[in-house]
Amino acid sequence: MSELDSPAAGALVVGEDGLARCPWGLSTPDYVAYHDTEWGRPVHGDDALFERICLEAFQSGLSWITILRRREGFRAAFRGFAIDEVAAFTDADRERLLGDPGIIRNRAKIDASIANAAAAQEVRKTYDGGLDALVWSFAPDAATRPAPRTVADVPATTPESTALAKDLKKRGFRFVGPTTAYALMQACGLVNDHLAGCSAR
Repeated sequence: MSELDSPAAGALVVGEDGLARCPWGLSTPDYVAYHDTEWGRPVHGDDALFERICLEAFQSGLSWITILRRREGFRAAFRGFAIDEVAAFTDADRERLLGDPGIIRNRAKIDASIANAAAAQEVRKTYDGGLDALVWSFAPDAATRPAPRTVADVPATTPESTALAKDLKKRGFRFVGPTTAYALMQACGLVNDHLAGCSAR
């Protein structure tokens, strides 16, 4: 799990509720809910995918739990990640964000999020189906991907994530390298990296 804190070769773990989960899925109560109800489930909609792109960028260099616990703060600060609203952010908004304790106050990542909103607007104008269709066009054929048996079987990047990152960068997106793009694909259900036998698979 490139975005998650996991034992290097961890296999399934069984919780007190009797459900088998990926090993990171029981590490904190926040992760139990995220693992069971969100991670690996299909996410659609331009604004929803824009939010995930921004959050994955903010996660770069940090643990995912740091972002997950601030997600509501991010949503408030970035006006629900509505693409058109974020694209209209001004220098005053940048300063507001840099002073907001509810988010990660990293200037480069804040600037990237605003730039990514403008890039997402362009995608809506130039790509049929918008950001949703563009991102999902890189989903691999699920039939060709065997279920990973341990965390060690899960790649950090794939040819598809490398291609997605390259395409997004070409369109003006920032902080979207192949590893970040693969974490996005995992989180948004383009790939299913729940381990074989996981109750959420």
